[in-house]
Amino acid sequence: MKPLVFLILALAAVNAFEFRTLQTRNVEMPVLDEPTGRITNGEKATVGQFPYQVGLSLKLNLYSSSWCGGSLIGNSWVLTAAHCTDGVQSVTVYLGATERTSAEATYTVSSNNIIIHENWDPTILQNDISLIRIPSVAYSNRIQAVKLPNIADSYHLYTGDVVVASGWGRISDSINSVTEDLQWAVLEVISNTKCAMTYGSKVILPTNICVDTSDGVSTCQGDSGGPLVLVSSGVQVGLTSFGAADGCEKGYPVAFTRLTSYLDWIKSHTGVVYY
Repeated sequence: MKPLVFLILALAAVNAFEFRTLQTRNVEMPVLDEPTGRITNGEKATVGQFPYQVGLSLKLNLYSSSWCGGSLIGNSWVLTAAHCTDGVQSVTVYLGATERTSAEATYTVSSNNIIIHENWDPTILQNDISLIRIPSVAYSNRIQAVKLPNIADSYHLYTGDVVVASGWGRISDSINSVTEDLQWAVLEVISNTKCAMTYGSKVILPTNICVDTSDGVSTCQGDSGGPLVLVSSGVQVGLTSFGAADGCEKGYPVAFTRLTSYLDWIKSHTGVVYY
């Protein structure tokens, strides 16, 4: 019997360290940690290595805020997870940063500039995707939009493909705060069938994409919403959604929102055209 898993959408807090937690209805699976990163056991990024990486400081109320990742997909649009932006009052967007809050450009926008998927379901973490509208930013060596999949790739599963995840999330299970330096890790996509052996077929749906973390290299709390990009082409295929609550270094698969399932949704709200 699979261990009972709790889906933890962890947003590493900047002010009052706070985690948002969700749990499935008695779904048998391993304990889910927040969307995953030292990325645990990852590498430190160099300046300009991930120009599409975005940092998000999310104001929850007067006294607390949380941290997530995201990706720049156009001059005025940031892509992230719904569980990051659900219920926030405002968000400060950091662009072109390697050191977490030392950015080339910073914008603070209200919740009116956040678009959460209309079918976002926090009980099972489905349709975990949202958009943030920001003032138009100029591209530079440190700020560039990531490529999105072509609509023709909508049925591509990516199983076995090599991908890279990046973010400022926790660098180990023993640390309770996000890291200051951007981290990255190379991972391998696994089949949804294999991923469902851990989390169950009611949780892992075609709109998810999963990676193997059996060597302890994973995303972690604070990496939520961050990009999963194909090493071969630089195309973003996923965004960090959830992992096992037992810990980021335990070797359980990590689940991402599969972007090929949401290309029409992204285009309808942003006008961003796939390459």
